[in-house]
Amino acid sequence: MSHPDLFGDLPPTGLVSLPSSATLASAAEKAEKLRTLLHHHAHAYYTLDAPEIPDVEYDRLFRELQALESSHPQLLTSDSPTQRVGGAVLDAFAQVTHRVPMLSIRTETDTEASGAEAFDARIRKELGWVETDPPVSYVGELKFDGLAMSLRYENGVLVLAATRGDGETGEEVTANIRTIGQIPLRLPSDAPAVLEVRGEVYMRRDDFEALNERQRQRIAAGQKGEKTFVNPRNAAAGAVRQLDSGIAAERPLSFFAYGLGDITPAADGGPAWLAHHDMLMQLKAWGFPVAEQTACVQGAAGLVAFHQRIAAERDTLPYDIDGVVYKVNDLALQARLGYVTREPRWAVAHKYPAQEAMTTVQTIDVQVGRTGKLTPVAKLSPVFVGGVTVTNATLHNELEARRKDVRVGDTVIVRRAGDVIPEVVSVVLDRRPAEAPQFTMLSHCPVCGSLAEREEGEADHRCTGGLFCSAQRKQAIWHFAHRRAMDVDGLGDKLVDQLVDAGHVKTLADLYHLKLETLSNMDRMADKSAVNLLQALEQSKKTTLGRFLFSLGIRHVGEATAKELARHFGQLDAVMAASEDALLQVADVGPVVAHSIHTFFAQPHNREVVQALRDAGITWPEGEALAPTEMPLAGITVVLTGTLQSMGRDEAKERLEALGAKVAGSVSQKTHYVVAGAEAGSKLDKALALGLPVLDDAGLAVLLSGDRP
Repeated sequence: MSHPDLFGDLPPTGLVSLPSSATLASAAEKAEKLRTLLHHHAHAYYTLDAPEIPDVEYDRLFRELQALESSHPQLLTSDSPTQRVGGAVLDAFAQVTHRVPMLSIRTETDTEASGAEAFDARIRKELGWVETDPPVSYVGELKFDGLAMSLRYENGVLVLAATRGDGETGEEVTANIRTIGQIPLRLPSDAPAVLEVRGEVYMRRDDFEALNERQRQRIAAGQKGEKTFVNPRNAAAGAVRQLDSGIAAERPLSFFAYGLGDITPAADGGPAWLAHHDMLMQLKAWGFPVAEQTACVQGAAGLVAFHQRIAAERDTLPYDIDGVVYKVNDLALQARLGYVTREPRWAVAHKYPAQEAMTTVQTIDVQVGRTGKLTPVAKLSPVFVGGVTVTNATLHNELEARRKDVRVGDTVIVRRAGDVIPEVVSVVLDRRPAEAPQFTMLSHCPVCGSLAEREEGEADHRCTGGLFCSAQRKQAIWHFAHRRAMDVDGLGDKLVDQLVDAGHVKTLADLYHLKLETLSNMDRMADKSAVNLLQALEQSKKTTLGRFLFSLGIRHVGEATAKELARHFGQLDAVMAASEDALLQVADVGPVVAHSIHTFFAQPHNREVVQALRDAGITWPEGEALAPTEMPLAGITVVLTGTLQSMGRDEAKERLEALGAKVAGSVSQKTHYVVAGAEAGSKLDKALALGLPVLDDAGLAVLLSGDRP
C-alpha cells in the first residue's frame, strides 16, 4: 500500500445537494463501517508493520468508500481515509510536520494496456489537446513496495529524515536513516540551501532472505523476542522504526529517490528545472540512487511499452514492486493540470495483477514428487492473484507448514510471482476457526504406502518406495536409462511420459517386455526408431554391477559411490544384505548414505523390482571383492580437464577408477594429479596456483599402466 509521494497543495472539496433521507442514512452507515475498517487496517499496516490483509483487498475497500463518497458528497468527512494518507505517529518518535505534505496519487486498477491508454486520454482531455497535438511526454517510474521517506538537507547536510506518517505529520527517524549507505550525508556544493528529497526505503530480496535466516538461527538458539518477517516491506519498516539505531544498522536497507518536497525557490537561487526527468537526473548526480528503469516515454504507446517491459522484468528485479508510475514530464504542464481532491491530475500508479490475495484453506494434501519428496499443499478456495486463478499453494515441507502454522479452515494470504508456484505467506490468526488442528506430516507415502522418512539435517520427508512408488515411476525410468546408468539410447523423457501414461510401463522390468507394435504406435516413433530402441534395451542387459547399482536411483548413491559399492562387495546380494555398519566400511560412504542404501534394500517391493530385472536378463560380471589397498591407484584423486588426444574423458575416468583412483570434478589441495588436455580452463589455472602435478596424455598413460608419475 505504499505509494510514491508528490508535492503541492490539495484543493478544497465542494458539496452538492442531498439525496433522499433513507438513501443517505443507508449510505452513511455503510461509509462509517468502511472508514472504521480502513482505519484499522491502515493502522496495522503503517504503524504496527503487521498487515492483516493483502494490498489488493485494502485497495478494494478504499475504492468502495471512494465511490460511496463520490455518490454522496455530504458524507465526506475530514478524517476519511480518502482525504488523508493512512498512518499514524508512534509515541516513541518525535513528531515532524512536513512543510510540503507527503501525498499519494491515484491508482489505476485496470492492469491491462488500456489502463495506460486511459490515463493518457485523461491528460490530453484536461489539457484540451486534440488529435493533431503532439504526444505528451511522460516519465515512467517503478512503484516500489517499501516505506516512504523524506530527507531534508540544509546547506548540503542531512539534518532530518521523517516517515510519511499521516501525510501532514511524520516520525523523525534520522539516526536510523543515517545507517543506510546509499543515502548521502553531505551533498555537493551546487546543491540548493534547502532540499527535501522524497523516496522509498526498501529491502532487497536477497538481503531479506539473509535477515530471516539470521532470525531463524537466533530463534533456534533460544533468543527471546526474535521473529521472522513476512515480507521485505515489513522488514524495512521495522528497521526504520527501531529505537536503537544499532539494531537498525544490522538490517540491510536501501533507498530510491523519486521526488521532492520543500526546496529553495528558483527566485532565491534554487534550481529552475523544466522537466521532472531533469530533476531526477540531478538528484542522481548529487548522489541519490534513482532506479535505472526510470525512462522518458512519449504518449500512450510509450506508456504501454514501459508497462509491458517492466512487467517482463518484474520477477527478476532484486526488490519488490507492485506496479509502475506515470508522471507528466513537463513541470509547467504539471502546474497547469493541478490537483483534484487528494490526488494530482498529472500522475497515476498503474498496478500489475495482484501478487498477494486472501482466501481460505479447504484442506491440506500431501503430494509426492518425481524424486519421492513429500510436499504439503494447501487446497484453497479459488482466488485471482498474479493474473491467474489460484487453487493450490505449496507449504514446502512440514517444518515450513509448522513455522507458518497453516491449518485447515484458516484464512491465509497467498503470494504468486511470475511462474513461481503460489505459496502461503501468512495466516490471519484472528479469523482462525476454533479447534483447528495443527498440520502433521504423514508417516507413510500417500501413493504407495511405503515409509516416509525425514533424514537428519534435512527439512523434507521422502517416500522410501523408490522403484515401487508410481509417483516416482517416470523419474526412476528416466534415471535408469541414463547413459551413465544402463545407457538405453533413445529412451528420452517424452517417450517415458507416453509409455507410463499409456500404462505400458509400470515397473523398470516392463521396459524389457515392450513390443515393436507398442513402440511404433507412440507419437513421433517410426518403425526404425522403435527397432533401434529395442536393440538398445537388449544391449543394455549386459552391464556392470556399478552401473546397475547407480541405475536403481538409490538416494545419495551417485555414480562414484555405486562403483565403490561394487568394488567393495563384488556381488549384488552382498550389497543387498549388508548392514549399515558393513556399508560404512566402503570408501566415501557415511552414515546418511549407509542408512539410505540399507533402507532401500529393506523394502520388499524394491527387492522384487531388482529380481524382476534379473529375470528379464540383465547380467554383469560378479566375483570376489577386490580390497581397495590392493589396487594400484588406491587413494589417488585425479581431476580431468580439457580435451584429451588419446581417449575421451569418460573412458579415461572409467579406466582410472578401475585401477582404484578417485576421479573428482573439482581441484583442491586433496587432488594428487590434474590431467590437462587441449583448451583446459579454470581447473588447470587452479592446479598451477596450488602447485599440483599437471599431466598430459603421456602422463595419463603412465597412470593407466598402474605407476605413479
